Amino acid sequence: MKVSVQRTQNIFKTWLLIGVSLFLIIGLGYFLSETYGQPNILYIAVGFSLVINVISYWLSSSIALAMSGARPVTKEKEPRYYSIVKNLSEKAKIPIPKICKMEGELQINAFATGRNPKNAAVAVTSGALQKLNDRELEGVLAHELSHIKNRDILVSTIVVITAATISVASRVFLYGSLFGERERKNQGGAGAMIIAILVAILAPLVAVIIQLAVSRKREFLADASGAKLVGSGEGLAKALEKIEGDSRYLHNASTATSHLFISNPFRGMEESSWFIKLFMTHPPLKKRIKTLRSLEI
Repeated sequence: MKVSVQRTQNIFKTWLLIGVSLFLIIGLGYFLSETYGQPNILYIAVGFSLVINVISYWLSSSIALAMSGARPVTKEKEPRYYSIVKNLSEKAKIPIPKICKMEGELQINAFATGRNPKNAAVAVTSGALQKLNDRELEGVLAHELSHIKNRDILVSTIVVITAATISVASRVFLYGSLFGERERKNQGGAGAMIIAILVAILAPLVAVIIQLAVSRKREFLADASGAKLVGSGEGLAKALEKIEGDSRYLHNASTATSHLFISNPFRGMEESSWFIKLFMTHPPLKKRIKTLRSLEI
């Protein structure tokens, strides 16, 4: 897929996510306001949805970094890491992103976030810096910088807030039905309760589907773009082999941010069943490694 086509699709996906978030929150607010006969609930839902979407655009990258325990590091503290990012950024012709580290996380992993290349950040775990050689680390960072250059980062970062908001909204809806007033305007308590339970079950599923919609294809594209940036896919392929054999736990892993990482932070369950594979936010590592080694660069 051409990068220009990918950028156009990412713009569409960004507005789609914003629209889905607005629709779900306002829709839940409308149902609650009608159920309880309280118009103020709808007004609150509209205000909340607008605030959430503003936060999604301007602050979601900072929230993603904080949720992942990533902190900025200096050139003096991590000269190897800084040098590789600087050289690759110059090759890719993008500004040097904020360089962050997930201190104490021994799982090999990394991610990029931000709303555009001028406001981007890249983060790696302590495990990645310790266990990957220069060529492998270069491959991983080229992949992440390709996400920045391909402008994947805005849509994937907004998903963090969207997924979290959908989950929180569904819980609020359920608790509101459990502990709200007995008197309903239109529906009896039993009907509202059934709907509340259905929403609580289905809303997180919607969040996962949204994550799937932005994750798998972009990983293959970033793999290929990163390989072209460094002139070979072997470094990243070797890094992914090490990642595949890494059984460490990522302490700050979250379902809301899992799609950002170069590999699933909850990995280890990919081969257990077809149902789990269906809801994986990342393509299988073996397939990515095979694809990288078949690239003609």
